[in-house]
Amino acid sequence: MKYLRQFLIILGVSLIGEILKAVLPLPIPASIYGMVLMFILLLTGALKLDQVRETGKFLIEIMPVMFIPAGVGLMTSWNVLEPVIIPVSIITVITIFTVMAATGISSQIIIRRGKKENK
Repeated sequence: MKYLRQFLIILGVSLIGEILKAVLPLPIPASIYGMVLMFILLLTGALKLDQVRETGKFLIEIMPVMFIPAGVGLMTSWNVLEPVIIPVSIITVITIFTVMAATGISSQIIIRRGKKENK
């Protein structure tokens, strides 16, 4: 019953994100609205981490399974993707390394600040 309640909380926040997407005229995906809302709720204490922790971990564990339909979709639309495969591949590689570098630099800054505060 605990998992069902946690899942319903996560679904409720996602639903509010979908509603915000329909109401606000901004080009922001509903999932981003939901994640920001969840972050704000957790940050303010309106929602406790223990209220969604186990189900959140489960959803993260099964996340790779969610990419299977996208992979199949790419395989079935190969005729559309084939003419632009080189530019898309280059953009993908550049984006991967850019995100990795930005994440690494951000992590190092946060770690260094944390060490300074502890001293």
